Amino acid sequence: MITEPHLTIGEAAQRSGVAPSGLRYYESLGLIQSERTAGNQRRYARSTLRRIAFVRTASRVGLSLDEIRDALATLPEGRTPTKKDWSRLSRAWRPRLDAQIAELERLRDTLDACIGCGCLSLNRCKLSNPGDRAAAFGPGPRFLEGDRPADAAKE
Repeated sequence: MITEPHLTIGEAAQRSGVAPSGLRYYESLGLIQSERTAGNQRRYARSTLRRIAFVRTASRVGLSLDEIRDALATLPEGRTPTKKDWSRLSRAWRPRLDAQIAELERLRDTLDACIGCGCLSLNRCKLSNPGDRAAAFGPGPRFLEGDRPADAAKE
């Protein structure tokens, strides 16, 4: 039974900026929890708004919902996480976030060089891949991810 004032799904959606369908999806993934009324309606503790904000922010910077769920699983159950709890979670993510920042900087710097040449001369483009040399590094945008062929210094 619910004892403290909780938010309806509509109130939680309005306060968080996440549609009710998104809140139900987050709940199905175990990112947030609700309690049920006698009429089987969802009710969210106000502290759930912090978790929703965390999910939205972490998603925006490129973290997967699996990573977010694993991180949230480290928070205590049965009580609202404290500043100390959130700080511990934040410290644990620092290496992952640093790697994400480095990847974004590499993308920015590489695209800047490409935009600078306007891609009018593939001979000077840092992303040029004649003969599909990048295939040797595996799938995906290998040069954007930092892989370079041995003869890259000649370019």
